[in-house]
Amino acid sequence: MQGTVKAFDAGTRSGSVLLDDGTELPFDAEAFAAGGLRLLRFGQRVNLALDGDRVSVVTLSTFPLPSPPA
Repeated sequence: MQGTVKAFDAGTRSGSVLLDDGTELPFDAEAFAAGGLRLLRFGQRVNLALDGDRVSVVTLSTFPLPSPPA
């Protein structure tokens, strides 16, 4: 799934993304760390992985999503 960064707080390493349908999804520091990123910018395109209703990974669209644990 893809979205666009709406907000990112470098201090807390959390933020939110907008899906193409306008739905806003928050993400926490754990999801940010799982993507191997150091920073996000407003408007940046990202890939997302969900675990139920929770965003579990946020990474750049040019990066592959990590494989789920076996």
